Amino acid sequence: MKLIFEKSFPGRIGFSKPTDLFDDIKLEESIPIKYLEKNKKQLTEVSEVDVIRHFTKLSKFNYGVDDGLYPLGSCTMKYNPRINEKMAGLANFSYAHPLSFPDMAQGSLELIYRLDKLLCEITGMDKYTMAPASGAHGELTGVLIMRKYFLDHGEKRHKMLIPDSAHGTNPASAAMAEFEVVEIKSNENGTVDLESLSHAMDGETVGLMLTNPNTVGLYDEGIESIQKIIHDKGGLLYYDGANLNASLGIIRPGDAGFDVVHLNLHKTFSTPHGGGGPGSGVVGVKSRLIPYLPTPVVALEESSGKYYFKDVGEKSIGMIRSFWGNFSVLVKTFAWILSLGPEGLYECSKASIINANYVLAKLKEYYKPAYDRYCGHECTLTGREYKKYGIKTLDIAKRLMDYGFHPPTIYFPHFEPYADETIMIEPPESEGKEVLDDFINTMIAISKEAKENPELLTSAPRRTPITRTDDAMAVRRPILTYDDELRLKDELNYQEKDINF
Repeated sequence: MKLIFEKSFPGRIGFSKPTDLFDDIKLEESIPIKYLEKNKKQLTEVSEVDVIRHFTKLSKFNYGVDDGLYPLGSCTMKYNPRINEKMAGLANFSYAHPLSFPDMAQGSLELIYRLDKLLCEITGMDKYTMAPASGAHGELTGVLIMRKYFLDHGEKRHKMLIPDSAHGTNPASAAMAEFEVVEIKSNENGTVDLESLSHAMDGETVGLMLTNPNTVGLYDEGIESIQKIIHDKGGLLYYDGANLNASLGIIRPGDAGFDVVHLNLHKTFSTPHGGGGPGSGVVGVKSRLIPYLPTPVVALEESSGKYYFKDVGEKSIGMIRSFWGNFSVLVKTFAWILSLGPEGLYECSKASIINANYVLAKLKEYYKPAYDRYCGHECTLTGREYKKYGIKTLDIAKRLMDYGFHPPTIYFPHFEPYADETIMIEPPESEGKEVLDDFINTMIAISKEAKENPELLTSAPRRTPITRTDDAMAVRRPILTYDDELRLKDELNYQEKDINF
């Protein structure tokens, strides 16, 4: 497919400008000359129909949750119900100005207040802040709360314990909060090694950041012992909610001894990721940590029935984001929770767990599990048995694209000796058995190809608009402009090939 620049012809236009009525005004007199570009920019000269057809065709090359299964492990890429989008698009929400007086935004403030109560009920916490803009931002907020708590009590604890099976951003968030990261190795079952944890937990340690189920998709059956080890040494237990999709209506982190929780609303609570987002990483705490939450929070004045922004107080970690957080995400979350109710939330988690264990049971004969045991909402298989055929997990993932499937997460998590050449699959509750069977049968077919015709995998994908790429070159020499494209073609003496779309 040609670039839009290659469809450009001199003199072709797709718009007409109104007559300039300001010929007597010189730009140099209105705009500082340092802001005026002297060199003419290389812009395309195309018609309206050229533009429409070009970008419509490009849009069809995209893949998302509206196209099919998106089995990215640790990401919970579920279908996003359109009713959520409709609610977030209501004029009184979408046009609410962030600088409005509280009296003019009572509906928005009420939604934040009520969502706080719902999330507390779902997770067993006592108060939430809606400010964090993403999961990682929520993590940072949570660990800053922990840091402020100990400083307020005169304790300069400087270490944070993080399992090797933790969610990937945990170490970075702890380091940004100026903690020394101490890794806790997993045992042979893929969960926290209690002996190692007990040895590492001391009076200089803030606590433990734990993902449960963890990033291999396994519930940690030692959670009662874990929280006792942490709390007996005066530490705090942090819950990474990236995998909460396996817990709705089944277990509440607050009941399991967690002191701080962050939730990825763009995962568990069915609001879009990425370009369809943005994300939201709300943080909940137990009562003793409420004074350290970011300021402000939404409160209700009982006498008047009005909602208002309340300053948290002098112990607060301060303001971590402007205004109300990513408010449209909060609206979608609120709509999703109300549309399902308690039983619906429970059914979501139950279905996601059943889906993951169904995929695990059907594929473990062909792709050795990292841990051969029941999993949560995602399962971790491996492609290491195919190394003897010259096949890497990357080749398996790329071959899936030829069959019309988005590849699952690969090479994560990676910790020896149990997780090597990993394939992490998360089939969320929005996927039916027929879709999962198609995926399973395709994975089995690829297994056969790897043994009998491995070149099909090592040259994959072959049926996509862009075929097998040089991954290292793509990272080192990305094509970001038309000039980059021309320069790279010249350097590599690139010859375009016809591609059958």
